Amino acid sequence: MTDAALAQALSGSRVLLCYGLLGEVMAGLAPVGLDYMGGQLAWLRGLGLAVQVVDLPTAAPVGVNAGRIAAAILADPSPCLLVGHSKGGLEALSALLRPGMAARCRGFIALQAPFHGSPVADLILRRRPVLLAVHHVARLSRLGTGRGLRDLTCAARQGWMRAHGPAVAALVATIPVATLASAITHGRDWREGMYRPLAAWMAKEGHGPGDGLVPVASALLPGARQLVLEGGHRALVSGGPGRDPVGVLRTELAWLAGLEPPG
Repeated sequence: MTDAALAQALSGSRVLLCYGLLGEVMAGLAPVGLDYMGGQLAWLRGLGLAVQVVDLPTAAPVGVNAGRIAAAILADPSPCLLVGHSKGGLEALSALLRPGMAARCRGFIALQAPFHGSPVADLILRRRPVLLAVHHVARLSRLGTGRGLRDLTCAARQGWMRAHGPAVAALVATIPVATLASAITHGRDWREGMYRPLAAWMAKEGHGPGDGLVPVASALLPGARQLVLEGGHRALVSGGPGRDPVGVLRTELAWLAGLEPPG
């Protein structure tokens, strides 16, 4: 499968990228070498595809940002492909459950999305000084109010999934959905440094392997395409030794376009 063949297969479609929590901050650090979806964005544009980073205040509640994604879907009549990382994957899923949205979408790729919650969000919320700091930083940075962090807790997400389980199953049966997780089995460089101890803590607490913020089991939807790769929470969206975020996205888009065998 060549890039030219993929570009041809996706011609006429828009790709909407949905950042995770603080994604706009990380994307802004590209000049100092901290890439966040920048390589993927440049590659998509190089294919000649219409691609847009949805304007999301990433610390806002999931429902608020789902509305923004739905508006972006409706802003153009051409079909779209949604790619969401972490919290952005939750918001993309929520947007797709709104009336008429799935019919406008060719497929959905969720990268390391905590569909069933992040134990780290629960840990932060139990520490009021940390929670207040997150809240104030989010407001001062115009990223939202910080209340979006509560939407990432295990209780909030598991309740949401129970309430919307039938609708999610119907969506997965209607459009191609790929859910990708990652797990740290060995840290390749300093970029994994902050994630290794958190991954070890999650495993010790009984949440199983994970990427340091999201357990593998939390990031995979039943009935969807499921892949588990190596690395920390930014391994699928940022470059580094042993990482190939563009290759990951290329493979998933080719699968959505029918150019790769199912698996």
